[in-house]
Amino acid sequence: MLYLLYLPILTFLILVYFRLAIQFKIIDKPNQRSSHSRITIRGGGIVFPIAVLIHALVSNFQYPLFTSGLMLISFVSFYDDLRPLSNKIRLFVHLIAVSFLFSQTNLLIFPIWIVIPVYILVIGTINAYNFMDGINGITGSYSLITILSLYFINEFSIPFVSSELLTASSLALIVFNFFNFRKKAKCFAGDVGSVSMAFIIIFFLLLLILKTGDLKYIGLLLFYGLDTVSTIIFRLIRRENIFEAHRSHFYQYLANVKGWPHLRVSALYMVVQLLVNLLIILCDWNFDGFLIFILVSGIVFVGLRFVVEGRGNLIMSKLAN
Repeated sequence: MLYLLYLPILTFLILVYFRLAIQFKIIDKPNQRSSHSRITIRGGGIVFPIAVLIHALVSNFQYPLFTSGLMLISFVSFYDDLRPLSNKIRLFVHLIAVSFLFSQTNLLIFPIWIVIPVYILVIGTINAYNFMDGINGITGSYSLITILSLYFINEFSIPFVSSELLTASSLALIVFNFFNFRKKAKCFAGDVGSVSMAFIIIFFLLLLILKTGDLKYIGLLLFYGLDTVSTIIFRLIRRENIFEAHRSHFYQYLANVKGWPHLRVSALYMVVQLLVNLLIILCDWNFDGFLIFILVSGIVFVGLRFVVEGRGNLIMSKLAN
């Protein structure tokens, strides 16, 4: 019954944050890389770590190391929303926070030749999730589908984490989507939102994968992964600096060049990932079958990008154009 109070509490807290954000000018002004055209409150995703903190308090800190890592990475990400930090500081904090995460999931007991690649993969995923947060609704809707899929697995297939924590995360996303999944968003997630949600989802995925020994659950982030990896590859082909801000993701092309409404693009990513999640949950794949599925999905996605964006846009240097 306590979790029935989450919606009103989180709604109240995000409204309080809006007043503070306006007072202290925590806002996002459009620039040449933006996909929005008006000043909007930044950092509405602060509701995600707040929801986890409330759960921690009512559950007597069920996952103390995870919660500590989340608070650390959320605090630094929120500061980065206010005043940009150097990449070195962000990376250092991410390493510490992910170390807390690994300690909570007992991943550090594995050999170093496994742990180091997982560090790289996890930190890369956190940053990729942050880069994908560029239009109204995409982070909130995509994350909600992922969390709800994890909730279904936890309740009806393989218990691997507290149902209450999944519920708290879902309700935080519902509150955020109410203000973000709209034509004229009231707020953006900010780094604090996208980074913290990535951290939360990775925690759930690590627990699930370690519990089952099944890597197919990585596919619960497949569509984001296909967009991110293919974009990096195309930028490398064009000899661009992949660490510089850009508008080269497929979702950005659809929204900024093709002129699709933001919510249509966000809904597309949400629906496609939902279909993928259903396949992952319902199909009893072995590892080889899952690899084939990933390969076929990658080929189809890249082919789609060539058809929609054109060969010249994808592989030709801007200087050459």
